[in-house]
Amino acid sequence: MSVPDEPVTGDHPDQPAPPDRPSRLDPAIVARLRRTPDGLVAAVVRQHDSGEVLMVAWMDDEALHRTLTTGRATYWSRSRGEYWVKGATSGHHQYVRSVALDCDGDAVLVSVDQVGAACHTGQRTCFFTELPVTGEVTS
Repeated sequence: MSVPDEPVTGDHPDQPAPPDRPSRLDPAIVARLRRTPDGLVAAVVRQHDSGEVLMVAWMDDEALHRTLTTGRATYWSRSRGEYWVKGATSGHHQYVRSVALDCDGDAVLVSVDQVGAACHTGQRTCFFTELPVTGEVTS
């Protein structure tokens, strides 16, 4: 049985920051990124053919560089303080089809071919808990 990928958890004061080193990422992309104070951008991950939102993770310049050059989704684990390639421990790989930068440069949309579950809980998507919406919808 495969071991699930480690979850990426919330901010902790003692969490390691991404390594501070020269970026191998294309300088034109580097210039467009707007990072959090700890050097990260949000990565929204979706299934390439259905548009299903699978998960949200974090990338620094190096993780984005690795994702773009290897075709394998690579993230910065804030909880472990290291890079992780989705599926390296679980076998639930993400093969990258495209990556798009949002208009503000503070998030990327990673379209993948997801093999197996995207969520560390074993669910297909991390967004499996529906919340009640009680407000009236008007058009």
